[in-house]
Amino acid sequence: MFVKVIEKTFKNGNKHYYASIVENKKIKGKVVQTVKAYIGAVDEDQIPYLKAAYMNKEIRPKLIYQDDVNVHKLQDSQ
Repeated sequence: MFVKVIEKTFKNGNKHYYASIVENKKIKGKVVQTVKAYIGAVDEDQIPYLKAAYMNKEIRPKLIYQDDVNVHKLQDSQ
């Protein structure tokens, strides 16, 4: 399973992103994608974090926000 993100661009140039959890299956020799869960509208900044959350656990990268790093440094120094 993986996170599939669809980008929709409107006439005025605004972009919206919609995410869903998708599974690939082979049916009659062809690969068919089945939507398992619809996540909904997401911000462009959230996309890498969603994809990382649903990656294989052995290769999952550790993603943190910049603000979290500063908080940990403050807590460690006290």
